[in-house]
Amino acid sequence: MDKKIVMWAALTVATLLLTGCSQQADADARPERQAPSLLGQSKPSQAPSEADPAAAATAAYARWGLEPLPAPPAPPKVKPVQRNAGAPVPVISDIETTDKVVFITVDDGAEKDPEFVRMMNDLKIPVTMFLTDSAIRTDYGYFGKLAAQGHGVANHTLSHPNLRTLGPEAQRREICGQQRKLEKQYGEAPRLFRPPYGNWNETTRAAAGTCGVDAIVLWRESMQIKNMQYQRGDKKLHPGDIILAHFRGPAELKGTTMTEMTANMLRRIQEQGFTVARLEDYV
Repeated sequence: MDKKIVMWAALTVATLLLTGCSQQADADARPERQAPSLLGQSKPSQAPSEADPAAAATAAYARWGLEPLPAPPAPPKVKPVQRNAGAPVPVISDIETTDKVVFITVDDGAEKDPEFVRMMNDLKIPVTMFLTDSAIRTDYGYFGKLAAQGHGVANHTLSHPNLRTLGPEAQRREICGQQRKLEKQYGEAPRLFRPPYGNWNETTRAAAGTCGVDAIVLWRESMQIKNMQYQRGDKKLHPGDIILAHFRGPAELKGTTMTEMTANMLRRIQEQGFTVARLEDYV
């Protein structure tokens, strides 16, 4: 091959290589080749719960076939029910208030349906759990998950006896013993106590008082599976009523579930124009 041709080809390749590097360096130095600035760009759209809490609540309720309940009013600055020093422990079935609120309480602890935990997390409705050790001891952690959501933990004795059949010391063992168990498991001794079957006497009040209880809590309505049973003749909810429900298992629920029973209860509350408040804010 002609030496002039070979030298010309080599010179051409070298020129192209130098030109290419120079062009790449120039391109890298140009502003349009730099990473685009984040300044001035629109921020990522917010999650639905951040952008529209009402829409998020509607979606959460819809998962359970419900419509959102109104938010409860601010709790009273002074609690309507207080234990006065030296006075017997008060016994209540309702709270004195003109607000259209009711209070949900759930007893025992035999049923431990994980769907109920998810439901309560979705709905953000406060409940107070009156727990019996013989029913919950197989899974303390289940009720710990509900307590972590902010639901109240209250005393329902160690073994669910009829307290009226027991003497003073036996009643104290049942009530004080459960106070200690619940404090150990959930970090705080309960202030509220419910006697099994709603059966109590003055011995119960005295025993509860020595165990650090601030109030004995009964109820006005009890939730069955689809409907409520009412103590009053007008068969209606009243402001401040306390509703009794249970951690019912499949045998008691007769084919329905804990979450279905709870949804039915919330529908009955909503149909009568009420919402749900936190019992501990009033007692």
